[in-house]
Order: sequence, then C-alpha cells, then structure tokens
Amino acid sequence: MKVHHLNCGTMRPLGGGLVDGSGSVFRPATLVCHVLLLEADDGLVLVDSGMGVQDVRNPRPTLARHWRLLSRPVLDERETALRRVEALGYRAEDVRHVVLTHLDLDHGGGLRDFPHAEVHVLEEELAAALHPGKRGNDRTRYPDAQWSHGPKWVTHEPRGERWFGFDGVRELRPDILLVPLAGHTRGHTGVAVNTGDRWLLHAGDAYFFHGEMAAAPHCPPGLAVMQGRMDTLPELRLSNQDRLRELVRDHGDRVDVFCAHDAVELARHQHHRAER
Repeated sequence: MKVHHLNCGTMRPLGGGLVDGSGSVFRPATLVCHVLLLEADDGLVLVDSGMGVQDVRNPRPTLARHWRLLSRPVLDERETALRRVEALGYRAEDVRHVVLTHLDLDHGGGLRDFPHAEVHVLEEELAAALHPGKRGNDRTRYPDAQWSHGPKWVTHEPRGERWFGFDGVRELRPDILLVPLAGHTRGHTGVAVNTGDRWLLHAGDAYFFHGEMAAAPHCPPGLAVMQGRMDTLPELRLSNQDRLRELVRDHGDRVDVFCAHDAVELARHQHHRAER
C-alpha cells in the first residue's frame, strides 16, 4: 500500500520552544495536522482530515475564536486534504473512506470536502460529538457545521482482537485497524496501517510531542499545558501513553508510532518517503 504523509493544517502558536521544543521562545512554534492518504486497491483512504476548505475560507462558524487565538492556524487552502489530494492527481470522489482518530475540529474539518466517502469513527466518539456535554470544551471542540452535510457515518465499537498487547482492536480491513486510545476524548482511537514491511500507528492526540515516546519522556511545558486542557480522561490518556512507549520500546522495529501535531515526526516520514 502506498502511503502519503500530508500536513493538512499548520498552526503557529506563540511560545516557540516552550511549545514545539526547538529554538527561541520568542518565535512562533510550528504544529501540524498529520494526515495519511492511503492508495488502496479499491480507492483512496484518508486517516484524519485536518482542516477543510470551508474552515479556511470562513473559519468563524467552525474554528472557535479562543482556539484560533491559541493555535493561530495559518489557514492556507493549499494545505487542506482536498487540495493535497488534487495535487496528487486525484479527485474528491476517489476518496472512498475517511478514518478518524477523533472528531476534534482540527481532525474532522475535511469531512465536508469528501461527501461521497464513508466516515469511520468509534461509536462513543460520534455520540460525544452529536450530544456534547455542558463544558465549553465539549461544545467548541465538536463544531457540528463540519458534518452538517450528513456524512456516511460508519461506527465501530472497541471490540475485537489483540494487537501488540492492545485489546479491543477493530479490523476495518486486514491492513487497517482501529486501536482504541481513549483519554484525549472518550472515543479516541489510533489507526494502524500495514504497509507491507511494517505497521504505521497514527496515534492521533494520544500524545503531542515526539519526546513523549522516549525512554525518559518529556514534553515542552507550553505544549503540556495545551495537552492537559484538552483532556477528557487524563489518567486514561497517561496510561495509554505508557502503553505506547512500551510498544515503541519492544516493537519499534515493526511498528512506527507518530502523533497528529508533531512537525518533527511529519518531516521524518516525509523525508523517509522522499528517499525511497
């Protein structure tokens, strides 16, 4: 399976090295929306969808003001999943499936651009998005305008097989698995992709910084605050981070783990692909 690693939404929060771990604290940091485009035998598959065309053109209805002030998204239409797909010579209709780690506004924004696709998500995540709680965090993280077109939802329960020590793994197809990683949201999941010679695990927002997967984990303090503010089940997120570190330690030669917003991880995968 051919895999493209795409950035579908750059963000420039203030704080520099306090957020992305590199350079001066007086420059803007760089965060990304790491999206996978899979060229499968029966069509294209997106893993996450970043920010969409309408988010970029008119952000107010979907990208909450306080989130824009904190994250400072670049809002470049060329970075949307639709434009990335078109730049590779495909059409929106060629994307048959969108598999979401979760439905936060910077992960589900591209859904309106692919109305023909089936959208796969854990059942609990969709329920939380359609019926948000009273917390402002719940209501702004799930902007229903991003799915007002009526997506072709396909929901899944976290029940299935074991995969490298993880339970309840759901098989969408033999080469694409949902690996439940609740914590950031109640229905958050990782997405594992078998490329033929190894597995890729898109861990979504289970962690935010590559250093969190190190043997001695660390995260820049500004990013750690941002991460904590978005937690739904903090203890479960931290427990799943421990499990991901064990996966990297014990099976790093067979499974490549990366998260959604780390620019270093994205650059590493894009560079590796360019060399092949």
